Amino acid sequence: MKFIVDAQLPRRLAYRLRDAGHDALHTLDLPLANRTPDAVIKEISLRDQRVVVSKDGEFVDSLLVHGQVYKLLLVSTGNIKNADLERLFLKNLKDIVDGFAQFDFIEIDRLIVTFHL
Repeated sequence: MKFIVDAQLPRRLAYRLRDAGHDALHTLDLPLANRTPDAVIKEISLRDQRVVVSKDGEFVDSLLVHGQVYKLLLVSTGNIKNADLERLFLKNLKDIVDGFAQFDFIEIDRLIVTFHL
């Protein structure tokens, strides 16, 4: 699966996704790095069929209302240590990847993964 990890999430998350066999970019990998506008992230998501991984709730409207995102993984953990976030992702990664076969919008918080219709 292909992912693009937004600026407010650690670059190590993209590394962990790669370690698990996925194609993952972080905004730091792009020419404008963490100054990459959301519009460019949306364009990359659609063009390359990449799941946007973000804490930014504005991507929900971009997906559900405007169809400007391929798929979205919304991180709703609030402030969390990077190591805890990485563990949370790795623990739930199989369910998330499997879920994207049916759903375009998945949300992860500290306790559960929610698959939205």
